[in-house]
Amino acid sequence: MARVYNFSAGPSMLPESVLKTAQSELLDYAGSGQSVMEMSHRSSVYDAIITETQAALRRVLDIPENYKVGFFQGGASTQFAMVPMNLMTTGEADYLVTGNFSKKAAEEAEKFGKVNIVASSKDKNFTYIPDVDAIEYSKNASYIHICENNTIFGTRFTKLPQVEGIPLVADMSSCILSRPTDVSKYGAIYFGVQKNVAPAGMAIAIIREDLLGHAAANVPTMLDYKTIIDNDSMYNTPPCWCIYMTGLVLNYIEKEIGGLAKMEELNNAKAKLLYDYLDESAFFQNPVEKEFRSIMNVTFTSPDADLDKLFCKEAEKEGFINLKGHRLVGGMRASIYNAMPREGVEQLVAFMKEFERKHG
Repeated sequence: MARVYNFSAGPSMLPESVLKTAQSELLDYAGSGQSVMEMSHRSSVYDAIITETQAALRRVLDIPENYKVGFFQGGASTQFAMVPMNLMTTGEADYLVTGNFSKKAAEEAEKFGKVNIVASSKDKNFTYIPDVDAIEYSKNASYIHICENNTIFGTRFTKLPQVEGIPLVADMSSCILSRPTDVSKYGAIYFGVQKNVAPAGMAIAIIREDLLGHAAANVPTMLDYKTIIDNDSMYNTPPCWCIYMTGLVLNYIEKEIGGLAKMEELNNAKAKLLYDYLDESAFFQNPVEKEFRSIMNVTFTSPDADLDKLFCKEAEKEGFINLKGHRLVGGMRASIYNAMPREGVEQLVAFMKEFERKHG
């Protein structure tokens, strides 16, 4: 069977060249006579993999020297707890709730201290991002937390909260590596890897070093950032395969794409194809305010729920899978992460035009 165009919000497509490399090395990595899946994480062979993967991440994102990198089990949802456990040093933090995952992060943080919801876009079903310059932030907040791209509702921050003396913490699970990022604007960045980076099963955190080492004594050892980072992500057996795959994806971005500026250019062009069609269509609608439209996750609806179902059913027959929207929104969602080729979006638009011609 031919490969399909997978528009899933995650786990998502991986670049074909990365999959082929992993396939070619599956039984014998670099002449070691073993798979990365089965080798000791303490071996010199694996040490070279994890060391180069971290170095590549630092190169691609241009991470400053005073930031540390850690590879963690548990995905971004575990980070919802690790952030307040490690960083809520004043007993409170500010959260901007702009979608489902920022809401979940705020709810998790409430278990560890006072959470100030300083802004929310719930009033318009999360179809916009509040003006970050008009927010009254808390003077005693340990940090300000955002989810930078909202996979379910298809929005993104186009401007970051910047308050002197209060670090910004961002969940970048669905936009990391999609464009250049000024890491110095953040106190901490974390992301699940299953959208733009690697197979599901790992989160990566990038943390300014002065924010480390402040976890309370009763924080579990494995949930203290310092435990993992001080041991080069080798305190226990790390998610070895995910780290290896992350390295392959970073190599793809560096050597095949030519870096994050080029990746942003490609992603913007893909998104423009889809949004331009949605704007001219009298049949399909995108609910998000244009200024805040996500480049990674494009949401849209047809005139009614029955046509939405028919669209998804017929699209799947044509090889466009996982286009059904999240249950909180309905309609459709096309996640067009880094690995989605331009031709996948072009063919989707052609299919949408034909569907509109038949049913409009």
